Amino acid sequence: MKIDHIAIAVNNVEESAKIYQEALGLDNIEFETVETEGVKVAILHLENGRIELMQPTNDESPIQKFLEKKGQGLHHLALETEDIDGEVSRMETCGIQFLGKIRPGSAGTKVTFIHPKSLQGVLAELCSHPN
Repeated sequence: MKIDHIAIAVNNVEESAKIYQEALGLDNIEFETVETEGVKVAILHLENGRIELMQPTNDESPIQKFLEKKGQGLHHLALETEDIDGEVSRMETCGIQFLGKIRPGSAGTKVTFIHPKSLQGVLAELCSHPN
């Protein structure tokens, strides 16, 4: 398993992307909207992973609810695995609780989220990229 990305909830993804781009000296930033999650995302490519800035696109977005409750900041840590089904099964035997089932994510990935109560208050995403 390795860190895939760190997701940060923001009020304005374009404005935030400019700040991160200048601060980190980045050239490669992609923007995408994930309608199923209700977010617009700026993906900042680093040498060893990504930072994803997430802005809600509607009032029903989980990111909108997060911003209202906690404000801008770290939303979740994403961990990449080659065998998401196997990892979920293994983790469940260790008592790890998940927020729903494995489902399709963006760009052909499969994702599921680990309940923050299972990881000392940190929301974590497991993701598996297509081969």
